[in-house]
Amino acid sequence: MFEDSSYVEAGGLMSYGPDYEEVFRTAAIFVSKILKGAKPADLPVEQPTKFQLVINLKTAKAIAIEVPPTLLAMADRVIE
Repeated sequence: MFEDSSYVEAGGLMSYGPDYEEVFRTAAIFVSKILKGAKPADLPVEQPTKFQLVINLKTAKAIAIEVPPTLLAMADRVIE
C-alpha cells in the first residue's frame, strides 16, 4: 500500500492518497496570491479534499491476491 500512484504504476499493489494534480493546482493559486501581495500568514491552511485509490491487477495476480469486485468498483483507476 502506497500513498502515491506512481508506485503502483511501477508495480506496487495499490495506493490511496491525495490527488497530487489538485494539490499542485491549489499550491499554484497560493503562489499567485502571494505574488500579488497577500501575506502568507493571512492565507488559510488547506488540506487535500480529493483522494485517489489506484489498484494494479497485474501485481495482484502475480502475488495471488483476489481483489474484491466492490473494491475495484470504488477504485479511481485500475491498472490491468
